[in-house]
Amino acid sequence: MIPKETIDLIFETARIDEVVGDFVHLKKRGVNLLGNCPFHDEKTPSFTVSPAKGIYKCFGCGKGGNSVNFVMDHEHFTYPEALKYLASKYNIFIEETVRTPEQEEAANDRESMFIVSNTANEYFQEQLFNTDEGRAIGLSYFKERGFREETLKKFQLGFSPEKSDAFSTYALKEGYKIEFLEKTGLTIPKESRNYDRFHGRVMFPIRSLSGRVLGFGGRILKSNVKAAKYLNSPESEIYHKSKVLYGMYYAKNGIVKKNRCLLVEGYTDVISMHQAGIENVVASSGTSLTIDQIKLVKRFTNNITLLFDGDAAGLKAALRGVNLILEAGLNVKIVTFPDGEDPDSYPKKVSSEALEDYIETQAKDFIEFKCSLLLEEAKEDPIKRAELIKDVAATIALIPDHIARTVYAQTSSKILGIEEQVVFTSIEQARSGKSTSQAKPMQVVSSPKQSAKPLVLNTNLEESTLIRLLVVYGTHSLHFEYVNEEEETEETNITTTEFILSELNEDDIEFTHPIYSKVYDEIETYIQENSAVPSQKFFIHHHNPEITEAVSELLSDKHQLSDWAKKEIFVPTETEKLKEIVVEAVIRFKSKQVKLKIDGMLQQMKNNEVPENGRTDFMSNFQKLNELSKFIDKELGREC
Repeated sequence: MIPKETIDLIFETARIDEVVGDFVHLKKRGVNLLGNCPFHDEKTPSFTVSPAKGIYKCFGCGKGGNSVNFVMDHEHFTYPEALKYLASKYNIFIEETVRTPEQEEAANDRESMFIVSNTANEYFQEQLFNTDEGRAIGLSYFKERGFREETLKKFQLGFSPEKSDAFSTYALKEGYKIEFLEKTGLTIPKESRNYDRFHGRVMFPIRSLSGRVLGFGGRILKSNVKAAKYLNSPESEIYHKSKVLYGMYYAKNGIVKKNRCLLVEGYTDVISMHQAGIENVVASSGTSLTIDQIKLVKRFTNNITLLFDGDAAGLKAALRGVNLILEAGLNVKIVTFPDGEDPDSYPKKVSSEALEDYIETQAKDFIEFKCSLLLEEAKEDPIKRAELIKDVAATIALIPDHIARTVYAQTSSKILGIEEQVVFTSIEQARSGKSTSQAKPMQVVSSPKQSAKPLVLNTNLEESTLIRLLVVYGTHSLHFEYVNEEEETEETNITTTEFILSELNEDDIEFTHPIYSKVYDEIETYIQENSAVPSQKFFIHHHNPEITEAVSELLSDKHQLSDWAKKEIFVPTETEKLKEIVVEAVIRFKSKQVKLKIDGMLQQMKNNEVPENGRTDFMSNFQKLNELSKFIDKELGREC
């Protein structure tokens, strides 16, 4: 773990304009800086950096936060990785907490495996470009496949010589231990010799999100040998095949910008698409898609498009793994290429614009694709059509979102030419696991009036106002006068935070918005632990990215107000009217909470949910709430 003092130093030292400026071209705009957002495509700049506040905010896609958040979002680092990145940038030494000897040894072993893998990667590249054998065999193969040299260098492709121990001999001579050559799977010790796992193959390095070499894929070039066409590194401490997607290191920013991940099968599919200018593409490397790989995609987008061959085998492949994707809540589309084409060959035959247009126009929603495909197979066979309906319903049943399931059920019923209720019933059966005789038809909610749920008022505006006051003016002092028990006038000063907390705690009022509730809890915890009110900097430098993003949203002004004083027009500032603003904000929040309770009680009465033995108390409370609501409205100057 990184000590808190070091984390604080990193936050204090890292300047938001310098950190963002490493990745985004920024121009001065008043007291802020403006540029094109790196997280989505835009022509008109909406990405703002505030050096004074230490935050960034995009008014287009909503991204925002502090320096650490930016590095996490842009480079897709974890929190510790982002801290280490900034520490390195500003030459801050990180002395992590003491590890046990076993932990130290394990960390050293992992690092040694990374070093060996990186050395192997450099060796294979050297062999490909700078040896006679590599150029004659490996480079010729890649060029025959239509890959340009800059593409090969971008993906750091290489060549492992035909000699069975060429790399192992080189590595041992350079001082690398056989232990780590074996652990990474690069070398296979057998009797008294060391054999290269990948000899006589072109090499595809498999990289982590941060770019470190985890393992390799190797393709054999000879056709007259009994060996696997493709060979991957074995599982190791640093390489877990089920958790890696080939090309994600190169694709992550493109996926975020396009808000879509294109999934193909093999290494060359990814490389061909990148060479054609389509960069939001990754590969499952010929294996069945796993839940960990789906989670990896979900870190960057909820939209995934599968690209497959246009032949029968490709269509069957398109159906594999999709159930897991749908179950994870992602939106799935399918693109199939013309007969005889695939994601490797087709990009080399059309322009980049034509390829992008093809993917955009040919993408079919998965349910629509599956219905059409199975319908073609079933034709008019009633038994096959019945199985088809069950198959489609079982797929839709996996989707966690109720509204999405409803829409898909309606769509599939139109394509299949059957009543919606039949599809809904089949989906319910699939979800419950019950037989047809036990299953009850799914209730389709066609309008809000049919819902038995109580009405919920949106309190976000009132809650966001209070949280902004707590963050921006929490430490500011408010002056109050009051009459004590002896009917004497007394004066007191109290911070904005203390006043708001006392008012809300007195009436036992809580925040409903999950993020605002977290901010409020953090304030209470900070006061209990430090006997002081947290400053604005505490929230900007917070370790929880959800909190810092929410705070950056509250602190960012999309439009900067004119300096009215220069025009001799004097407008009271928030600070000058702070007491009135805070008091009114608290009253408005209480008003919304009271109305929320009143509407809930009205709904209970409407649905006959008031118990007979408690009706008197219920009506008494209802009357009190109405009187309180009227009183608050008068306080706010509203007409009753």
